[in-house]
Amino acid sequence: MIISSGSVIIVLLVSIVVITTISTQTFMNTASAVATNTNNTSSPSHTMNIRSNIQTDFNPNATYPKISKFAYIDPFALVIGDCEIGKLVLVAPFAVCRGDEGIPIHVGDYSNMQDGVILHSLETTSHGKSLDDRRYSAEGVLLKANDTGFKNGFAIYIGDKVSLAHGVQVHGPAYIGNDTFVGMKSMIFNAKIGKRVAIGVSSTITDGITIPDNKFVPPGTIITTQAQADALPSRIGSPYEAINSAVLHVNQELAKGYNAQTIQRLATEMEDTLEQEEMLQTGSSTGNPDAGVAGGQ
Repeated sequence: MIISSGSVIIVLLVSIVVITTISTQTFMNTASAVATNTNNTSSPSHTMNIRSNIQTDFNPNATYPKISKFAYIDPFALVIGDCEIGKLVLVAPFAVCRGDEGIPIHVGDYSNMQDGVILHSLETTSHGKSLDDRRYSAEGVLLKANDTGFKNGFAIYIGDKVSLAHGVQVHGPAYIGNDTFVGMKSMIFNAKIGKRVAIGVSSTITDGITIPDNKFVPPGTIITTQAQADALPSRIGSPYEAINSAVLHVNQELAKGYNAQTIQRLATEMEDTLEQEEMLQTGSSTGNPDAGVAGGQ
């Protein structure tokens, strides 16, 4: 069978239109979920990229994410289940907050999840029973199952003004204190990171250790003992001393800018819809019932 070049071009054009339509619809669904609620958090979303978890024996409740209306969730990011996203948080393309196993996951105000960041955690309960050492309090205390604060704890707690750079993986139980920078391709699992810490690119921190406040983790460092953590140099005077301030500024500006685009687009669509409805009601191409009558008579 011979296929003409014209037929191939038509098929390609149809494919492009379909893909563009799907991408646009995904963007608008996400924008609507983030920007249409007057409360501080968005209403439950039924979009593909913002949705509830499924019910399991370790997580029997289906929970929708709690997202500040001032956060920006990229259409190609995923926020699933019991995730809390604070204000002016940027969740960049292909970043994932998956609150469907260990829950809840908290991302504080003014923080950012850059491209490819993954947040996920070990289960915090099993068959209705809480599990030891699977949640942190908001103050950074690792909780036992019988602790009265366990029910209010977090499988992953990301504080305020935290930068998770491209490709970072944080797997709970994990805690990251305020104003901390985590460099590209780094991994944190079963660990607590203090406040104002700077973690160099491609570092690994695990095995239940705690990084004290104001420390610098040089690029490529693997930390598996508390002695290694305690011996780390100060962030002050390190090459990463001021990196988080600059990164926070950029990502907060992006979050505000993308939200402005979303709100403007929604406003334009609402105006167009109202205009179309008025034209239908009046039978006039302008929406003015007297437009077709000479002299307005």
